Amino acid sequence: MKSYVQHGDVITLVAPYAVASGAPFMVGAIVAVAVNAAAAGMPVEGKTEDVFNLPKVTTQVWAVGDKIYWDDAAKLMTTTATGNKLCGAAVEATINPSTTGKVLLDGCIR
Repeated sequence: MKSYVQHGDVITLVAPYAVASGAPFMVGAIVAVAVNAAAAGMPVEGKTEDVFNLPKVTTQVWAVGDKIYWDDAAKLMTTTATGNKLCGAAVEATINPSTTGKVLLDGCIR
């Protein structure tokens, strides 16, 4: 197919801030997990799909299937929709307190 460019599950972006390998980040409407560490303004490979163990709001309790949002200011996954970017769903229940949760990033731009 002449119009095909690449798979969309891993894409090269410009790091909006310093990111560590395995850390979530957001560029525009894209939420991804860094494949490699990168300084702000440098290229970074971002994984946009699959299940990841990601940092979350410690006090939140998640149920399987809860919508999960990225809070770019706090750099945490959350169930709070207001002001945050929908990026996937919880695939495992979490308790309070817990610092990470399993998130299915679905690669959709909303």
